[in-house]
Amino acid sequence: MSVQTETVSVKPLNFRRYKDGDHKPGPWQKQIFNADHSHKCPTYIQSTPPCQGSCPSGEDIRGYLNIVRGVEKPPAGMPWQEYAFRRLTEANPFPSVMGRVCPAPCESGCNRNQLEDFVGINSVEHFLGEYAIANKLAFKKPDFSSGKKVAVIGGGPAGLSTAYQLALRGHAVTLFDERAELGGMMRYGIPGFRTPRHVLDAEIQRILDLGVEARTNCRIGTDITMAQIRTDFDAVFLGLGAQSGRGLPVEGAADAPNCVTATAFLKAFNDGRLHHVGKRVVVVGGGDTSIDVATVARRLGHIDQVHESDRPESAIFGHVAHDVASVSAKQGAEVTLTSVFAIDKMQASKHEVEHALSEGIAIRGGMAPVCVVRGPDGRATALRVIRCEAKIVGGRLEIKNIAGTEEDIPADLIVSAIGQAVDFTGLEEFNNGKGAVPADKNYQVQPGVFAGGDIIRPHLLTTAIGHGAIAAEGIDRFLRGEALDKRPKIDVHAFDMQRKMIEKGLSIGTVKEPIHGTDKSNVAIHNFDNRSDRYVISHKELFLGHFNYTPRVRRNVTNLTAEEALGNFDERLQALVEAQAQAEAKRCMSCGQCFECDNCVVYCPQIAVFKVPKSKATTGRYVDTDYSKCIGCHICHDVCPTGYIQMGLGE
Repeated sequence: MSVQTETVSVKPLNFRRYKDGDHKPGPWQKQIFNADHSHKCPTYIQSTPPCQGSCPSGEDIRGYLNIVRGVEKPPAGMPWQEYAFRRLTEANPFPSVMGRVCPAPCESGCNRNQLEDFVGINSVEHFLGEYAIANKLAFKKPDFSSGKKVAVIGGGPAGLSTAYQLALRGHAVTLFDERAELGGMMRYGIPGFRTPRHVLDAEIQRILDLGVEARTNCRIGTDITMAQIRTDFDAVFLGLGAQSGRGLPVEGAADAPNCVTATAFLKAFNDGRLHHVGKRVVVVGGGDTSIDVATVARRLGHIDQVHESDRPESAIFGHVAHDVASVSAKQGAEVTLTSVFAIDKMQASKHEVEHALSEGIAIRGGMAPVCVVRGPDGRATALRVIRCEAKIVGGRLEIKNIAGTEEDIPADLIVSAIGQAVDFTGLEEFNNGKGAVPADKNYQVQPGVFAGGDIIRPHLLTTAIGHGAIAAEGIDRFLRGEALDKRPKIDVHAFDMQRKMIEKGLSIGTVKEPIHGTDKSNVAIHNFDNRSDRYVISHKELFLGHFNYTPRVRRNVTNLTAEEALGNFDERLQALVEAQAQAEAKRCMSCGQCFECDNCVVYCPQIAVFKVPKSKATTGRYVDTDYSKCIGCHICHDVCPTGYIQMGLGE
């Protein structure tokens, strides 16, 4: 067993402001002397950074990273860790869970990738989630009640996110879930060595402590009718999830008892029913779920003497195993994962693929299933595959098989991890005929009924959390009798300048006459415009030359060999410590918002850009412009690392 930092191969990039042939910079004086040709002066534009634009739950990532790094100060008496946690959880109430398992599309979108490596957003989120649990931070209950009641059907990430957002708005929420415990796929789909159950329980309890009622072991359509729900509640959210797996669509799969779905496999494991697997396990997939199945199978291993009722498929389908299954000596399982895509094109997270390979799991890319080979007893003995070339064309998967390349992979258990489906039993009225719910852009299915999560589109946990927040906003408007707003182009929780000014005791006046600049007036915020709902800032609008090469601070990860994985269900990922989290947050380039570097003040030749007096300053309002001195030379814009200063005033 070895403990090391996350392994990522990074090739340092050099920022180049000039093209080939430009061996020296030109004089800025030329721009200054020709400045009278320009009518544009600085204006301060808050944009969405690509990390937030890439985050399906819409976290204010830049905001909480600026708090961690010390740019934005917390209110008096509040630790910065708590302030950052509260900013983060405005969008996502599961920072400790998502800091572990989210594949972090935010990091793929990070502009810092243009320099050397992305900011470890996931690791900072992990740190803040752990701090909140250790310090027993609770969400603040609203001091009012709307008198409205909402039924949330489904206790997974979408349903819990919706319940959380609605409870904060003062609505009475009742969660219905058919299972004994809440969490959905976070509990029944992800193994505990990736999501420790005490962490999940703590973050769910924090939501319930807002006054959310939970009715578990209760299925809508069976234990209680939808008609009764409509009678008892003012609005409904459908967050059923897609917890029915899709079987292999090949000959022999449906009739082989030891050919099962990934969701059934993982549920049996997480319920504590599955104690071992066959000697040879074949997983078909390529996403994170298939990796979860493969790594669980590797840990469970197999036993030689198996009673008929102790076969793994018996446990998966709900039978209780004999004691011998628990006490027999286990041996490692031979696990093979097949995917139609090449390994480097698989949808699974790269680091999860690396873990699987290090644990001895054979991953075979470019392989498509042909049929399930069955023995005389009807059980699967092998999966027949064929080499193939797969690609996405126009949003559709195209697979071209290579004739004559078929082969059989021996198997005692075959697990299909090729997708999931929604079980509409008792709720058939909402099925659009394609296994999903038809909803508008606000996730409204019909007046008073909203939906989100996998029932809309099977995707990431963080996507379901984002759906819940959007649906909750729509439900709140519906309950208030307000028309649903048009969805913004970019769904993010953005930094609120006016809220920050109020927090500091500052105020802005009322506009009473036409104005052409706010440097001399308090009726607005220094020609500030928040465009976070419609504009994602590109790295091309930043001054990347401001930033030095700084390697990413990585979390420690426990890597196991094939032998060490057997029976090892300990967590593999260790959270950053405080100093590491702060150091990593400092790598954030604060794209689209001032981070107080002083470049514009230092380089302005007319002394037109100046620091706002401390008594009037706050985050985002660090500098201002005296437009009577500004000559439109654009230098402040050129040297602004974050792209916060744009040349637009006067257009």
